[in-house]
Amino acid sequence: MAFLSTLLSIVITIAISVVLSVAMALLFPKKPVQQNRTAAPKPEDGKYNFKQNVPSLSRVYGRVKKPGDTFFLEERGGAAFVGTVLACHQIEGYVEHYLHDEKITLTGDENGSNVIGPLHFYTYYDGGLFVYISMQWRLGLPLETAHSYLTINYPDIWSSDHRGDGLASVVFAFQSVSSRHFNNVYPQGLPQHSAVLDGAWLYDPRTNQDPADPDTWAFSKNLALIRLDHLTHVSGFRLSKDDLYLPDWESAADICDQTVTNRAAASEPRYHGGLWYRYDNDPVEIGNLIDEAGELVVYERGDGTIGVHPGVLVTPDIRITSDDMLSFSIDANRRGANTVLAVRGRFTDPGAVYNTVDAAIYGDPYTGEDTQRTKTVDNQAVQSHNHMNRLQKLAYIRANAARVSITIPFDATGATRLIRERRFVRVHRPERGLDEAIVEIAGRPKLSLRNLTYSFEGIVVPSTLYSFDAATEEGVPGTIGEVIEPTAVPAPDNFAIGINTEVLSGGQSSAYGVASWDHLSDALTYELEWQLDDESEPAQSVESREGETELRTPSLRDGVDYRFRLRALSNGATSEWTAWETETATADTVAPGAPTDFDSSVAGSDVTLDWVNPNSPNLYRTVLYRGTSSSFGAAVAIYTANGGIGEARAYTDYALASGTYYWWIRSFNASGVPSSEVGPETRTII
Repeated sequence: MAFLSTLLSIVITIAISVVLSVAMALLFPKKPVQQNRTAAPKPEDGKYNFKQNVPSLSRVYGRVKKPGDTFFLEERGGAAFVGTVLACHQIEGYVEHYLHDEKITLTGDENGSNVIGPLHFYTYYDGGLFVYISMQWRLGLPLETAHSYLTINYPDIWSSDHRGDGLASVVFAFQSVSSRHFNNVYPQGLPQHSAVLDGAWLYDPRTNQDPADPDTWAFSKNLALIRLDHLTHVSGFRLSKDDLYLPDWESAADICDQTVTNRAAASEPRYHGGLWYRYDNDPVEIGNLIDEAGELVVYERGDGTIGVHPGVLVTPDIRITSDDMLSFSIDANRRGANTVLAVRGRFTDPGAVYNTVDAAIYGDPYTGEDTQRTKTVDNQAVQSHNHMNRLQKLAYIRANAARVSITIPFDATGATRLIRERRFVRVHRPERGLDEAIVEIAGRPKLSLRNLTYSFEGIVVPSTLYSFDAATEEGVPGTIGEVIEPTAVPAPDNFAIGINTEVLSGGQSSAYGVASWDHLSDALTYELEWQLDDESEPAQSVESREGETELRTPSLRDGVDYRFRLRALSNGATSEWTAWETETATADTVAPGAPTDFDSSVAGSDVTLDWVNPNSPNLYRTVLYRGTSSSFGAAVAIYTANGGIGEARAYTDYALASGTYYWWIRSFNASGVPSSEVGPETRTII
């Protein structure tokens, strides 16, 4: 029995020690980070993680932008498959997805969605459109579905049992691209993902939710509910709901949900926000961030439960006069070196893609002097400019407020025994300048059982502590730089193609194409592509040097139709092609002479045509045409005679049907340049 009694005593002592240590951490948080704990992530940390050691689990409250932790990275079938976990719990949903810093446009659902914007992820640079990137996502349900991208492509290592229960995750499939177009599609290399997402579901004691059944909870940005969850979650202080005085938390949640009016005359919640952290982050630091953002003061009640004071001025129900005080001191806090002239603020701005931005300064840092005396409120859980400005005003008032230190007798039956459960008390000591003054208690009142006294410190605050006129006090927020998505290489302007000729070493003329365009930048080079218009041969191309605005082809086949197009090049990336331009390669632009002595004769239904070819050295062929009207444009070629400079030629058009016929003739050089037509010769067949 003695052994059992001793063991029971040890267990009780340990239990009391644990409870006291949690309470001490809540009520007297230390600023230095605890051993083996890391500081809370900043919004700038929410870019992307690609390579990392095995990371600590992450938890998301409210709406944030964050990367995921890579759990899968393999290549198969010419595609890279990348899987990341963004939260280690069920989330409300994804709001936006980013690859590097580019917001992407999706079409499809969670089982397969194609990336169709920005356009460089979707454009096929040899014409048409091609899907290079697709993705799947999961919300982290208690019973999840495995990513089919992985089960189908990697059945040897990934099965339907790899569900990822309780893990909010995404899987991307990145298709391979030829080296020629890689920098167009993936200008920053393999894309790395981050997302704006709505995080954890929270228990709300104001509703009929089941505190033991998270499936009945709901998503919220309410900072009091976030703090309540953090106190009870395994990544926080691991308290049970029975350890909390829920009426206090219900009241605080109501205050956080109240609406205020900002400088734009729009309504917004009083204390809403969001943040994410890892399980190895210091829970005291995370708690401090939430408390500061929500103007919350967590305290231990007389019955041992944990309550909370909301961010609102509660009319004090404890009044302390001179007769109640055993000791009293006041510091008017009017020393110039200590006076805070202004308060700066830094918060997470959704309008800046959830990056940290500076709020408008509250106060004037240069009032009457050049010395700047400011303090800064820097809180990533705050996501509104009005919210941050209200916190700046509170920090300004508190920094310049008079400070008091008071000791009073402990009265086990009087109201003062409840002083440790109060945030504000009323102090009346007019001879020291405190006429029914409101004092905000700083820290936890200290009970001395030796002297049976309560001692506490506080600051004197106005009855208008939480009043805020946004129209006159909020200030103008700084301009948010517009996020400009990277654009593709600019397409050539004023592309034109012409055909020139040159005399080769043997004295023969040759045709070549000459492309021209407007100069834009010396950093750009250009590629000219040409092909036979009938596409019977593969395309060919040449590239310019930097700064050039003209580019020629090698010799082209004489008298053949070609099509040409141009695009710009920059650091391995290319612009879109221009539209095709069609031209005929003409080495000899001088037409041969026209045929002479054109005549005809009839024998029954046969007509014989006679002529003499021109005595032109560039004569290549002579073509005879026939029509049934006097319009040459309606005639068709019926005979071609090659060569024969200055020679007499004849052709018989046999077995013509009854009717009137018209014939013309003209000559061509080797480039297809014709002479004027000769004719018509007219005959009627009976």
